[in-house]
Amino acid sequence: MTRRAKLIMIQGTTSGAGKSTIAIGLCRLFSDRGYNVAPFKAQNMSSNFFTTSSGSKMALVQAIQAVAARKEPDPRMNPILLKPLGEYRSTVFLNGRFYSEMYAKEYYEKFVIPQGLTMVLKALESLRSENDIIVIEGAGSPSEINIAKYDIANMLLAQEVGAPVIIVADIERGGCFASIVGTAQLLKPTHRAMVKGFLINKFRGDITLIAPAIKEVQKMTKKRILGIIPKIEFNLPEEDSLVGSVAGKAEVPREAWNWQIDLIAKAIKENIDMERISKVVGL
Repeated sequence: MTRRAKLIMIQGTTSGAGKSTIAIGLCRLFSDRGYNVAPFKAQNMSSNFFTTSSGSKMALVQAIQAVAARKEPDPRMNPILLKPLGEYRSTVFLNGRFYSEMYAKEYYEKFVIPQGLTMVLKALESLRSENDIIVIEGAGSPSEINIAKYDIANMLLAQEVGAPVIIVADIERGGCFASIVGTAQLLKPTHRAMVKGFLINKFRGDITLIAPAIKEVQKMTKKRILGIIPKIEFNLPEEDSLVGSVAGKAEVPREAWNWQIDLIAKAIKENIDMERISKVVGL
């Protein structure tokens, strides 16, 4: 019987909400349970590259997620990599190799749907044939309605492959509950139905103080809050080129990634409803 991995997709209400961190943790937690796991991000804009043993380029954070899944980094895990050049122009790498330089308008209107989506689906299907679970990370926010029809990194991909979606919100920056409700309302009904719950990330303080807000948000969105994750202090490169590294912290070498990954996984495991998330995946 041909293997075809189950899917879970982690999206965010904003850039920097913690999608990458949650994906790192889930890759390790599912791997700890004995599943064959791989990360995936259709399209990533980053200046933080990782070079594989074959010389291919991929986003560094997908390489970290691969290590979290106990896999060798593979360019199929990040089939479209964009390196920002400024003035709305980027270098485009496809499956780890240089493809072209494009302005944003050209990329969205001429490339992403007719060519990019096909390559993304092919890479994902290839990984699915070798694994039990694929942890897919979205990009930015699915509620960016100005580019929704081109957004192959979020709901277009989830709809195409039937991936259940969990959306992460960052409570540290403020406006967390508004971002959860607003994101849900801006999604098309078909996409909203794919959302199986929300995670609140980077929480500090007394959880009982936000219990009334959680109850209200669940009532308004008709979706569960599946976990409230504390602010996790760790030292791995950030996912987003716009977020940047933590000031004053030296970059951790690859040999030290695993203990940082385990730290993240432990904090996530202790603060989310892992059994419900496993059911979302279909385990």
